[in-house]
Amino acid sequence: MPLSLKARSVDSICSLSKEEWDKLSDPNNPFSDYDFYAGLEKTSCIGSKTSWHPRYVLATDSHGFHSAFPFFHKFDSYGEYIFDHAWANFFAQNGLSYYPKGLVAYPFTPVTGRRILRRDGVSVREALDALLPETFRAAEEAGLSGIHFLFLLEEEAQELSKRGFATRITHQYHWQNRNYNDFEDFLKEFKSKKRMQIRKERENIRDAGISIRVLEGDSVTQENMEQMYRFYTDTYSRKWGSPYLNLAFFREAWKTLRDKIVLILGEKEGRILGGSLNLRKGDKFYGRYWGSFEHIPFLHFECCYYSPIEYSIRNRIRIFEAGAQGEQKFLRGFPAVPTYSSHFIFHSGARNAIERFLETERMHMQEMIEETNEHSPLKEVPGLADRETR
Repeated sequence: MPLSLKARSVDSICSLSKEEWDKLSDPNNPFSDYDFYAGLEKTSCIGSKTSWHPRYVLATDSHGFHSAFPFFHKFDSYGEYIFDHAWANFFAQNGLSYYPKGLVAYPFTPVTGRRILRRDGVSVREALDALLPETFRAAEEAGLSGIHFLFLLEEEAQELSKRGFATRITHQYHWQNRNYNDFEDFLKEFKSKKRMQIRKERENIRDAGISIRVLEGDSVTQENMEQMYRFYTDTYSRKWGSPYLNLAFFREAWKTLRDKIVLILGEKEGRILGGSLNLRKGDKFYGRYWGSFEHIPFLHFECCYYSPIEYSIRNRIRIFEAGAQGEQKFLRGFPAVPTYSSHFIFHSGARNAIERFLETERMHMQEMIEETNEHSPLKEVPGLADRETR
């Protein structure tokens, strides 16, 4: 490491320069931005009263911030979406402690993107050379069981594998723009039966007298965000239990992330019936939260899939990630794509066992992704456009 390059860990992003951090952030991912982490900290969604304890790892040189990643001491496995409860059970059965563990991730946000943030001109290899020694030092000092990078780019996973990390492959369903002119152009990609079904689902929304309104930027009001929070908590309480985010975070996001927020709302006679909260940065679009106060057939599909796809086509978005779940997306033109995580376990015996498991799992997952796409409703599954590195 050059003499001018120094790495350190800090426990709050608010102690760092927003301007310098955002020079490192992913140009196509709002969840790597300073304001996302600052908002989570300020509203106590992460921090000492939660299972997410921030320990951002940062390298600087004579030009300022060189590279960084959001690192957390994690005391459970909730809010991660790469499931390792079996690993925790394996540790417990052998008299070992799995928690706390070290995690490089976007809290509560299962989206693909850079996890190894870096200044323009700095490679992934150079960033890891600067950051990993400090990360390992801090992890061992804190007694962490291992270090885990979640939903990173394939290039980053490959570089970490050279340094002893085991790669895990999972999958999601991402919509990919093939330079469509409009939604009808996209529908031409489908086999005829599915194309007719999608048209009918959209017609049902129109026939019910429901209009779709898209709000973004300064057209989004604080009242809109508070409404989305009520949708979010209602959905969570019915499906997953306690929500991870609070009303204060939604209000903070309205202040600091509004330029990236896109709301898609279903309305009838001036009343909002349901909607989705999405974020956009660069050429990627992210569907995050959905909710409604009454069941309306096909409104979920309209607000979470069809209207966001129309928005993506209109705005030349390259990739639309609509969330972690899958089958409904796949049937509506979202192919299965691999997602990557990287894992290093300090205990040698546990590390060897987990690496053997992951080797077999990778093979089965790659086969499953190929077999799934063979049954796509699309006439031809587009190439895995998001696997390109930056």
